[in-house]
Amino acid sequence: MADKSSSLPPLCERISYKSRSLRAVDLTILGLLFSLLLYRIRHMSQNDTVWVVAFLCECCFTFIWLLITCTKWSPAEYKPYLDRLDERVHELPSVDMFVTTADPVREPPILVVNTVLSLLAVNYPANKLACYVSDDGCSPLTYFSLKEASMFAKIWVLFCKKYSVRVRAPFRYFLNPIDAKDDSEFSRDWEMTKREYEELVQKVEDATGNSYWLDAGDDFEAFSNTKPSDHSTIVKLTKRLIIRLHVAEIVVVFLKVIWENEEGVGDEKEVPHFVYISREKKPNYLHHYKAGAMNFLVRVSGLMTNAPYMLNVDCDMYANEADVVRQAMCIFMEGSMNPNHCAFVQFPQKFYDSNSDEIVVLQSYVGRGFAGIQGPVYAGSGCFLTRRVMYGKLLAAERLERDFGKSKEMVKSVVDALQRKSNPQDTLINSSEAAQAVGHCHYEYQTSWGKTVGWLYDSTTEDAHTSIGIHSRGWTSSYISPEPPAFLRCMPPGGPEAMLQQRRWATGLLEILFTKQNPLNGSSCKKIRFRQSLAYLYIFTWGLRSIPELFYCLLPAYCVLHGSALFPKGVCIGIVVTLVGMHCLYTLWEFTSLGFSVHSWYASQSFWRIKTTGSWLFSIPDIILKLLGVSNTIFIVTKKTISKTRLESGDRPSQKEDDGSNPDSNKFEFDGSLYFLPGTFILLVNLTAIAGFSMCLQRSSRSYGGSGSSMIDACGCILVVILFLPFLIGLFEKGKYGIPLSTLSKAAFLAVLFVVFSVRN
Repeated sequence: MADKSSSLPPLCERISYKSRSLRAVDLTILGLLFSLLLYRIRHMSQNDTVWVVAFLCECCFTFIWLLITCTKWSPAEYKPYLDRLDERVHELPSVDMFVTTADPVREPPILVVNTVLSLLAVNYPANKLACYVSDDGCSPLTYFSLKEASMFAKIWVLFCKKYSVRVRAPFRYFLNPIDAKDDSEFSRDWEMTKREYEELVQKVEDATGNSYWLDAGDDFEAFSNTKPSDHSTIVKLTKRLIIRLHVAEIVVVFLKVIWENEEGVGDEKEVPHFVYISREKKPNYLHHYKAGAMNFLVRVSGLMTNAPYMLNVDCDMYANEADVVRQAMCIFMEGSMNPNHCAFVQFPQKFYDSNSDEIVVLQSYVGRGFAGIQGPVYAGSGCFLTRRVMYGKLLAAERLERDFGKSKEMVKSVVDALQRKSNPQDTLINSSEAAQAVGHCHYEYQTSWGKTVGWLYDSTTEDAHTSIGIHSRGWTSSYISPEPPAFLRCMPPGGPEAMLQQRRWATGLLEILFTKQNPLNGSSCKKIRFRQSLAYLYIFTWGLRSIPELFYCLLPAYCVLHGSALFPKGVCIGIVVTLVGMHCLYTLWEFTSLGFSVHSWYASQSFWRIKTTGSWLFSIPDIILKLLGVSNTIFIVTKKTISKTRLESGDRPSQKEDDGSNPDSNKFEFDGSLYFLPGTFILLVNLTAIAGFSMCLQRSSRSYGGSGSSMIDACGCILVVILFLPFLIGLFEKGKYGIPLSTLSKAAFLAVLFVVFSVRN
């Protein structure tokens, strides 16, 4: 209960980051883009087809910048006040914490273990927390690792709370040694806790690749004949040694209460509820990837604890700030009197390894821009959500069963959630039978799950799809960017994994454009603000940007080879020079103002071009094939790795890798996938154009049409080569850092065709 006196200071404060100077720069760049378009229109009749193509590309760039300007116009975020929360809120609400994993190979179990341990140890009453792990891979190794971690958690949670440890993921906390001469109680506890953690890690490593432990007892019997996409299930409540095996019939879910907090008084020595689940999966049923797993987590947690708030984190994102739950509660508790105050609280995704600067900058400016309108986009991880928002509005009794399924227990939990009631903490075991019923593959058939209830389906980016669905109903969301960061995660290395992730994102965002949540569809977005719709349109069209970017990377080379003029002549060339210069300085300022280096800025600009013309390009045929009914989009889990980077000081996490310790940490990796074909093709074409220009293969003025701007076009080719420098380096590297011969031969063949077409056309 919170003190509702209006005279008290607020639990949180909205901070505005409006800047007239930045608005002026945004408008100036927009004005230069319109000036360039106007110049193209006025001289269209005097130039050839290249001029038309350039005009169309620049129209796209102008529209994108207009969307960016609208999005970033009034940036904001919220600042929580924990001291006021402690003074005014005498009983904190319950929170269910969700962790999702799907592949023990691409998502190492020890990484999942550290995420779970960090959540179990947050500064929040243990009797108000429950951690649910969804294992879509139905992996005995993952379950074994989590079961072992539950025993270590009793030591780790007590150690963290006793000594107010901030970094509560052991693999990060123990990177820095302590003073060997220190013989204090803390030093002895530190050594003991580290030794226990190293034993846990060793057990997980020994279990990886071995199966001897599967015969250790009945605990792993149900894993003996399972497959990730086809498995039956058990329910085992290990705390009270109640075992229920279902073998003769198709059962629904691995549901194991690894640890149940039976005390329930909120003592610092307690550990929150800890539940492992793996939903039923059959080859002939759609499982809807992560969105389906999240909806199952909502149903199971609703039957067991039914907390009014839910935290969603990916398996590689650990809690870096012990007070993160209380920070989110400052937002929710402040707006408890307003039913549409806040649907979810999103924390920015920050990283403890390299290859992440671009995302951090994007969130700092575009993310705050969203927050200044109707609220940030749900990013799929590091987000606290209100359960009743995921259920929608209070419905008539006769519609509840139709929308939420035929489980009476589920319907009751929905009604309780909409009325803001939590389940009694002693019903965890009693709800196991009901949890089976809501986990059947066919349970969602002819219900509203994935349509208007829970996480929305029909997109591989279920987070953005669900987000616009929430905002379309009139809800707002809040953005908190604390220092130190609330959550930290790892990034896939720059190369095949990063390109795969970018393709999935671009494809999923494009999918939303063909659903009823499309921001251009006014009938379904009546309660979403106009600027919020434009902001969503900016991110949903990322995949479509690949076409104008690809053409624009090839146009300078075509003009040099063909003898056409791409850019304005005379004084008007200043429009292009000023535009490029201002954009470079503006984006450079965005990076350096956040503490990143010039090299980081260049690397991000380079990777943006690479991913746009590479992985984003393939999102377009993905969508076309889906619309034609030829194939469906596929959700491929991104490979996660554990970084061994040492923390900067104490237990403060480092934002970047120590590049000095690994000379290959910033190298771009290649493989034989098609993602790298467009970039290699672009590089070869522009190198050919530069070589042709420098060797004066076309000497006479007639070779350039008499009106061409050959020098500026050649400079454009040089700029493209600089942006694709990782591919140039890849021409001379070997192994995974070199471009494969198969990719190089295909790109060379396409480059020859392009050169022949350019010269003869």
